[in-house]
Formats: sequence, C-alpha cells, structure tokens
Amino acid sequence: MKKSLDLDAVRAFVLVADLASFTRAADGLQTAQAAISLKIKKLEDRLGYRLLDRTPRHVQLSEKGEAFIDLARDLLNAHDKALSGQNAEQPARVTIGISDHVAGPELPKMLQTIARYDPALSLEVSIAASRDLLEAFGDGQFDAVVFRREHDMRTGKVLFEEPVSWLAAPQFLHRKGEPLSIATLSSACGLRTLATHALDDAGIDWRETFVGGGVAAVGAAACAGLCVTVLATRLAPAGTVDIGGKLDLPALPHSQVTAKVRRRDRRTNEAINLFLAAFRGH
Repeated sequence: MKKSLDLDAVRAFVLVADLASFTRAADGLQTAQAAISLKIKKLEDRLGYRLLDRTPRHVQLSEKGEAFIDLARDLLNAHDKALSGQNAEQPARVTIGISDHVAGPELPKMLQTIARYDPALSLEVSIAASRDLLEAFGDGQFDAVVFRREHDMRTGKVLFEEPVSWLAAPQFLHRKGEPLSIATLSSACGLRTLATHALDDAGIDWRETFVGGGVAAVGAAACAGLCVTVLATRLAPAGTVDIGGKLDLPALPHSQVTAKVRRRDRRTNEAINLFLAAFRGH
C-alpha cells in the first residue's frame, strides 16, 4: 500500500507558496520555521521531487511545484469539505476590522491568500477609523482588528513600522507667508494630530482647507492640488509625491501598524494568523 501524504505538510507547502516565505508561513501557522522546512522536506522526499526553489532572499515554486500546487489545493479543499459536512450547523466565519489608514492596495491579494487556504471560510471585513475599530473590538464585534497605533495607545501587538510622508500633487504651490493648506479626516485621527503637532513645533502656520470622510477623500484632494496631506508612504495615491523636502516640512516619525486578536477555535485562529502574516509580508 502506498504511503499517504501528510496533510499538515501539504498545507504548509501551500502556505509557503502563497506567502513566498518560510518565515511568514511559520508565523501564519504559529510554529517554528524549522518545523515548516522539515515538513516540506519530508513532503518532497515522499513525492520524489523538489517543490520549491529557495535562495536566502527568495522562495518560488519549482516547475514540479507549479504542477503540484493546484492538486494540493484540491486535496486540502476536499479534506475541509469533508470536515465541514460533519459540522454544518457551525459554519466558520471570521470578522476582521482594518483601519482606513492601514488598508492598502495589497488587501485583495491578502484576501485571496485566505480564500485559497480555506475556501469554505466566510470573511467579513470592515474598514473604519482606528479608534472606532478598537471600541468595536472591545464590544466583541471583531475577531481581529488591524490599526495604526497612536501616541496615546498602549495596546496591541506591533506588526511592522512604516514611513509617513507629506503628500501633494507635483504642481501644488505654497506661497511663503501664507498658512500651509492641509487635508485631514473628519473623524478623530492620529495622523492629523501627528501632522499638526509637527507643524506647530516647527513654527509653521497651517489651515485645514479640506476635510474628508476617509483616506480616499483626502488623497483625492491632494491629487487635485488643493492641499498637502499626511499618509503612510505605502498608501500614497497615484499622482502625489512626497513634498516634505521641497517645502522644508518637519520629518515625521514612523507609523506602527498594530493588531489585536480574540482567540477562538483552531480554524478561525489559523485564518487570522495567516491574514496577519500576509500583512507583515506586504
């Protein structure tokens, strides 16, 4: 009788392929990187060919791995369907809140990673202000929230730090002697506080010429050449540039992207761990 494949090893392989990283896959599965490497090595030995091409900085599917990845997904999907059929009265659902100042263009790829890992999972994702998300998390409305830690917050686990920039259209003009026109969010916003305090400390007069209901709105105002706004550099809207040096604006501290998680069942925990690992990767 032929020996069967280790499903945990197949799951680890799929996760490494999706995240292009042994480290992030280990984070997603809450295990050691060495354990992931060992599982995949045993899987490769069992199959008789290499699944991944590895370098110190890069991981990608080998030619054989490209052929095996869809079969691996089908195997895992069949396994999960068999299990969910036994527990149909309790469908798996994960609720995640993401700060408007954190969600970026990589979000579709991250959601795709989770969907591929567990196609039967039901995802509910909300985007809102960091403080609103934390309040909702405290009320039990989310399994996990990802937010920008503000200066007065001492909560959550930091996922990564990223630079923050003064952004404006290349044609934006600021006349000396006039207050700097800035765009801010309508809700309580830590980046607004960060920016205005930096301007005040530098002795630079400013005025709010645009107030938006979200990052997309303030980004549009900056693109239109109406004002300067402050966003994480990763979220810079197309058509804007970092204008801080040109206008001699003060340097801004890095932003801390942070998460809070409410632990539940194994399946939900795995999905959340995977999501956070993907976030760190991007």
